Amino acid sequence: MTVVKGDRRIQWVAGSAVVLALLFAGAATVASARDDGTDHAAAPAPRTPAVESADAGFARDMAVHHQQAVEMSFIVRDRTKDEEVRRLAYDIANTQANQRGMMLGWLDLWELPKAPAGQEPMAWMAAGHEGHTMDGMAGMGAGYRAHDGSLMPGMATRTELDRLRTANGKKAEILYLQLMTDHHKGGIDMARGCARLCTVKVEKRLAQGMVEAQQSEVDMMARMLAARGAKPRS
Repeated sequence: MTVVKGDRRIQWVAGSAVVLALLFAGAATVASARDDGTDHAAAPAPRTPAVESADAGFARDMAVHHQQAVEMSFIVRDRTKDEEVRRLAYDIANTQANQRGMMLGWLDLWELPKAPAGQEPMAWMAAGHEGHTMDGMAGMGAGYRAHDGSLMPGMATRTELDRLRTANGKKAEILYLQLMTDHHKGGIDMARGCARLCTVKVEKRLAQGMVEAQQSEVDMMARMLAARGAKPRS
């Protein structure tokens, strides 16, 4: 995904989150070795997720998805003086930049590529761990055709981002809330997929937390749109 001006302003946040993710992963490994009372001298090393696994796929795809949410939040911050919208945008940017850093940190820890050649976004959602289609999962992201910079369901197009960059005041607020609502809905579907398919426990917990937090923000944004005489696009 193309790096834009806003990305440079969050590099320190995402970079710090990568370091924290690596530290937490190492601490969790040590803690589990101490707590279960098992003789780990002869125990096998924990299994590292494969490049085509749901764990790796979710980390890669959600990192890209989150990056755009951060970008949109920085854009609207400069297009409106409304404190309610600016506060929401700050919360989303801060939360998703940190989560993105964690997911990229896991990929580094697993020594997996962040953009493997030949793998389509969200392909991991259409198959279970044995390669068979999972009931209720095949439709999520399946058949989505990337266009105009929108790589996955919910992502804004370049044209929509350009509109946001040129909007001001109430128009910028409404467009941001509509685009972010769509973005969150796509992210919620993806997070539900990981909560069902991922095997790394800390990642499953993160995904479930995303579902709950982003659904709460979707509900909040619907109320904010209504207060501005608008509604979600879908």
